[in-house]
Amino acid sequence: MASPTQNKGYLAESLAKEWLEGKGYIFKTSNYRYKHAEIDLIMQHKGVLVFVEVKFRSGAGYGYAEEFVDYRKRQLIIRAADHYIHDTDWHRDIRFDIVGVYQDRSGRIAFKHFEDAFY
Repeated sequence: MASPTQNKGYLAESLAKEWLEGKGYIFKTSNYRYKHAEIDLIMQHKGVLVFVEVKFRSGAGYGYAEEFVDYRKRQLIIRAADHYIHDTDWHRDIRFDIVGVYQDRSGRIAFKHFEDAFY
């Protein structure tokens, strides 16, 4: 059974997926796992394979989404992405993005997209 925090994470991933699809991204897969790493969303956009880390925040009091993808987390995502690229025989460009999903006190949702956030 998922914890309330995990449920918020899954909801944020679903919202981010729909939002990115609305911007022309094509969904490939979600929650791709390799060893200890997980990639929240894998999308394709204009011929580029995009690995997306989704971070949910209710306000910015504890910091912004991009601040919570530290060096170790980036390395895990890159390792999982390398595995996915090899598994699917991808030979074109790739990119690593972060999508912050923010919910204010009234429940409104906003997104902040950091394209090419790391590598």
